[in-house]
Amino acid sequence: MNKDWSELNKTMQLQLKKKDTYNDGIASLFELRKQLWDTILSYKAELKREEFDSIPFINADGYHSKTIAYSLWHVFRIEDICAHTLIKGDEQVFFDKGYQERIGSPIITTGNELFKEEIAEFSKQLDLDELYSYMSDVKKSSEKILKRISFEDMKSKVSEDRRKDLENLGVVSEDESAVWLIDYWCKKDVRGLIQMPFSRHWIMHIEACERIRHKISV
Repeated sequence: MNKDWSELNKTMQLQLKKKDTYNDGIASLFELRKQLWDTILSYKAELKREEFDSIPFINADGYHSKTIAYSLWHVFRIEDICAHTLIKGDEQVFFDKGYQERIGSPIITTGNELFKEEIAEFSKQLDLDELYSYMSDVKKSSEKILKRISFEDMKSKVSEDRRKDLENLGVVSEDESAVWLIDYWCKKDVRGLIQMPFSRHWIMHIEACERIRHKISV
């Protein structure tokens, strides 16, 4: 585990709980995301295209059993869904900018329903340049939303209407490996969403990507 990311995440979570340190908490969140984003950008600079599709831990239990391409797709689809459908209540970047066609993805979901060879095959279909463009657009749009959220907004829960919007969009598979996400997100308040999809979720999957990168570079 990356100690710097872990400590910054803990600091951020504590800061967000108190009104007088709330703005510091948002600043800590942005710094954490910047550090993780720099790592994500390093993959684009340093890895070969086929290495994004490599799945060296295919039979393992854990986030490292995926590919780097899949992990990036998964992290940013979830952030897009949570930021726009559940928090802001507007159109996801994915749909607004036609990213399914641009990326060449056969799915619009988070990808939780995919397993083993399905993940590897899915990864090979993605246009990496367009995926990175999507990720950048999601990051920017999410951070605009985060800047406008007040301390009082932190306790807001996902409305029933927004839950229905989420269900109707079909962006979460009905497979049992994925459908639980709807309840999981919709039981959280805004602060709970910030503490998972916008921060800890990034850490878990980027640490897994780092493990994959180390394995394929040996």
